[in-house]
Amino acid sequence: MDLTALRNANPEHWAKAAAIRTLTLDAVAAANSGHSGMPMGMADVATVLFEKHLKFDAANPQWPDRDRFILSAGHGSMLIYSLLYLTGSDEITLDQIKNFRQWGAKTAGHPENFLAAGIETTTGPLGQGIANSVGFAIAEASLRARFGKSLVDHYTYVIAGDGCLMEGVSQEAIALAGRQELGRLVVFWDNNNITIDGTVDLADRTNQVARFKASGWHVQEIDGHDPEAIDAAITAAKSTKKPSMIACKTHIAIGSSAQDTSKGHGALTDATLIADAKKAYGAPAGAFEVTDEVKTAWEEIGKRGAADKAAWDDRLAAQGEAKRNRFNRVIAGEAPKRLSATIRALKKQVSESAPKVATRKSSEMVLEVVNPMMVETIGGSADLTGSNNTKTGDLGIFDTDNRKGRYIHYGIREHGMAAAMNGMALHGGIRPYGGTFMCFTDYARPAMRLAALMKVPTVFVMTHDSIGLGEDGPTHQPVEHLAISRATPNTLVFRPADTVETAEAWELALTQQDTPSVLSLTRQGLPTVRTEHKTKNLTAQGAYILAEAEGKRQVILMATGSEVAIALEAREALQAEGIGTRVVSMPCMELFAQQDEAYRKRVLPAGPVRVGIEAAVRQGWDRWLLGERGRDAKAGFVGMDSFGASAPADVLYEKFGITAEGVVGKVKALLA
Repeated sequence: MDLTALRNANPEHWAKAAAIRTLTLDAVAAANSGHSGMPMGMADVATVLFEKHLKFDAANPQWPDRDRFILSAGHGSMLIYSLLYLTGSDEITLDQIKNFRQWGAKTAGHPENFLAAGIETTTGPLGQGIANSVGFAIAEASLRARFGKSLVDHYTYVIAGDGCLMEGVSQEAIALAGRQELGRLVVFWDNNNITIDGTVDLADRTNQVARFKASGWHVQEIDGHDPEAIDAAITAAKSTKKPSMIACKTHIAIGSSAQDTSKGHGALTDATLIADAKKAYGAPAGAFEVTDEVKTAWEEIGKRGAADKAAWDDRLAAQGEAKRNRFNRVIAGEAPKRLSATIRALKKQVSESAPKVATRKSSEMVLEVVNPMMVETIGGSADLTGSNNTKTGDLGIFDTDNRKGRYIHYGIREHGMAAAMNGMALHGGIRPYGGTFMCFTDYARPAMRLAALMKVPTVFVMTHDSIGLGEDGPTHQPVEHLAISRATPNTLVFRPADTVETAEAWELALTQQDTPSVLSLTRQGLPTVRTEHKTKNLTAQGAYILAEAEGKRQVILMATGSEVAIALEAREALQAEGIGTRVVSMPCMELFAQQDEAYRKRVLPAGPVRVGIEAAVRQGWDRWLLGERGRDAKAGFVGMDSFGASAPADVLYEKFGITAEGVVGKVKALLA
């Protein structure tokens, strides 16, 4: 490839792009790890995008109406770090670049959204970024419809590589974006034909251009090193009503001896290779050296959006007070002040009427009073609307002809749904929730994990949460999924016992700022166990005393969800025999763990035998069964140690021994 011709064709562009390439080479070499090739190959695309199209203000990187830039190919993180440093970020300084991948640096091996402004989403697990971007684009379209173009008028740009497009979640995302005609979404495909193992054709022969076209996208093919072609393609992409894919033919590790090889994908640390590449670029030879002229030119690019930001500030100030306050509230992620009172009123009504309903229906009852008031919610389901009960009458359907609709038909795409919801939450202004069966957290799991890592309050509504779903059988009956969800850091897992606890769980989920929630809800009807109205949100304590022992306390029964009613029935039988039994409802273990030690000891004092009851595996229960010192009580567990079976729910509970009689037997064996 003739680099001299490229340099001479547009020397100013080339010098700016070369700064990205040399900073990448130096940072990866200093760290002795990383991925050099992609930032080197996509530097031209990024330079044109930032210089001529991206609406951003380096001094105000979280301005709500900025364009979003997502590096789905997150292994090439030095691309975004270089761009942030060069354009004048206060956080990504040259020292941060020099400490790439080191302890305490904001320049982590893969971009982490919580480390620095300007990093819109955590990427690295391939495909997640492009799937997040669909949520970003949905959020923009929804907010624009509700607040108008004067406040919301921006694009989402994505760089995705061959690996992103091989991952299955990419097809879920691409198909959804095409169906929804998300015309403000532009994806640059880094078409370099290289993976870690070798050329792409070792494992794949997909015609990506045809694939995107078949999914309803506008597609262009260009030379990814020609700045004029890049500029024209972006301009064309912004004029279509379809989402756009620009196939950028690039050379990985361009200008180095590793160009167009799998070696170029990874860390290029050889001093001779780096020196030769810099010479070929016509760039300064010194480590981390960028000329003042080039740095000043990049900083001017970083300042280009200041006028747009100031004009937007004026437009926001010109809005009526109510609209302005509503916009600021939803962007800040703050719940309406009326939320708590609304939840309390529903709790009181339910405690008095004591309905027997499945908690999936309880969830719908909560949403029916919350959604009209909390206009930032966007619900959805992975083709299980009638089963998950996630749609309420006021929402309307989000679609090409109704961007004000607040319910999304995601199709059978659990992973894509979860990742898109994360994108909405990251964008701001939206409180996303979406449903599927609890068993299919397996399909959504990578995005659920990233929600926790990224500290976004996505709400995952997981119904049919146990063998209680019945005849569909063990393929659909979750047994290990609660344990997996609870094992995930920074995740709240709610398994409410009735409508009152469900209402409390929703209140907590909708007021989180940096923690996702999993709502584990039943298919089968459950009695109301909270028949005495309490203004206080008891679920916020994680666990609480639902029924106290009469006489000497010998037993503590702990249960969640549908098994709380079983615990109460067992208590009656034990009390009838003079065995004092306390029942503790434990709707959220994570919140209970956050309570002070004195409260935890009041709820679970040492001495009495303890039995946990949950139609799931025991894993995760021993801290509460054995005591936090591991020796506070004799303990047992009534639950599952195998997969389920196909039969009516009541038969399954009997056959697997998750009954009041089974609990009584376990207690008596422990007391013997």
